[in-house]
Amino acid sequence: MAAKPGAPPRVVSDMTTFPSDHPRIIAPHSRREFIARSGKMAAASALAGVAIPHVHAAGDDTIRLALIGSGGRGSGAVVNAMEAPGSTAKLWAMADLYQNRLRSAHAALSAKLGDRFDVPSDRQFLGFDAFKAAIDTLRPGSGDVAMLTGYAGFRPQQLEYAVQKGVNVFMEKSFATDPPAVRRVIAAGEAAEKKGLKIAAGLMCRHSRNRQELIKRVQDGELGEVLFTRAYRMGPSGPLAPKPAETPELEWQIRNFTKFLWVSGGLYAEMDIHQIDELCWIHDAWPAEAHGVGGRAADSTDCSQNLDSFSAEWTFPNGSKGYDVVRYIPKTYSEFATFIHGTKCAAQFSGNIHAGTVRIFKDQRIAPGNIAWQAPNETMTPYVAQWTDLLDAIRNNKPFNQAKRAALSNLADIMGRAAIHMGRIVTWDEAMASNFQFFANTDHLTHESEAPLKADPQGRYPVPIPGAWIEI
Repeated sequence: MAAKPGAPPRVVSDMTTFPSDHPRIIAPHSRREFIARSGKMAAASALAGVAIPHVHAAGDDTIRLALIGSGGRGSGAVVNAMEAPGSTAKLWAMADLYQNRLRSAHAALSAKLGDRFDVPSDRQFLGFDAFKAAIDTLRPGSGDVAMLTGYAGFRPQQLEYAVQKGVNVFMEKSFATDPPAVRRVIAAGEAAEKKGLKIAAGLMCRHSRNRQELIKRVQDGELGEVLFTRAYRMGPSGPLAPKPAETPELEWQIRNFTKFLWVSGGLYAEMDIHQIDELCWIHDAWPAEAHGVGGRAADSTDCSQNLDSFSAEWTFPNGSKGYDVVRYIPKTYSEFATFIHGTKCAAQFSGNIHAGTVRIFKDQRIAPGNIAWQAPNETMTPYVAQWTDLLDAIRNNKPFNQAKRAALSNLADIMGRAAIHMGRIVTWDEAMASNFQFFANTDHLTHESEAPLKADPQGRYPVPIPGAWIEI
């Protein structure tokens, strides 16, 4: 049932009732209710920290999904879950910070999914603590999945809560904005491992059948020893305009999440984690150090914290190199691909918008007429392939926990960003040990909280200045 338009939803507190035709707003002052409920459910669903398998009603193998963050990628991930072969998933609950986003996604998904959509108003939740209420509707140990598809700055606390409650997790990239958050994701993944929970991380290219085949060929020596890899994500991205006077500052920063480092890690870290994860996968290692350069066009009017050009280099323990080149400036050359260069020949690992365009070339020349082997078009997108693998692991109780690997790819991402922003070499060890945080109070935000950043009189927010900026 879609929420009916009309009066705004009321706040749920210890003493308030709410109309059944509106989403619930989960208020910060209702934490007592959450704590009490969490204690009761934990006692009923766990013994010695191990999740107890839920027994479904006879013939019911439905896997319930709770969507936390109802933007485009989250809604798309729900559809991907339904498209996986043999999927018995059903959307069961939704949570978001903002009512218009939740209502829009609710209307679109209910129309698309039919009877695989079952999100009445009492399972729609709004607010900074809404993720807890959505997760609480799931059945610990049952196979149900909490989908964490909102902002990276909020990912660690949401993952921790899902693991505490004993439910499986699908979490979108990126996973952390700074090193302490990376360590939280790793720790939550370790706790999930002890409970036998499944965690999928949204680096879906790892599930591309074509890329998996090329990795096998690389490991079998068809390219020789890998000397360097190079990735490109070059395409226009619009600037941030000055904040409208009527828009609350905190809401402006959260809604424009890729423009603010504390919310998403910035556009570069949020998006290029895919390319950086590919480089680490190909090299079969985590980088020892990173350095790079970046900047902004002289005529930039962008009010965000982002640069518009990035070039990063990672050095891996064996001395091989990985490069990632990014430019967001309109009317310039565009490219979206990843390449490998070995001592024998080169290969293409990834194509436009994550397409499984996979080829081995006869030598180092990347040219259509120089192809020695080419993988066929993939019959399943990496997005659907990831859900296929996750649901198979849930149904058949196979090991499936990508939290640590995803967090370490995120750390490699953070290293590259920090090296560019600060203008110096950043090592893996110092990044892992760093206690730097863009904002330390994310877990305790409310809609009334003061925003972490302030704009200057021209409406511009702080931008990294190499040699002066600190983020490690």
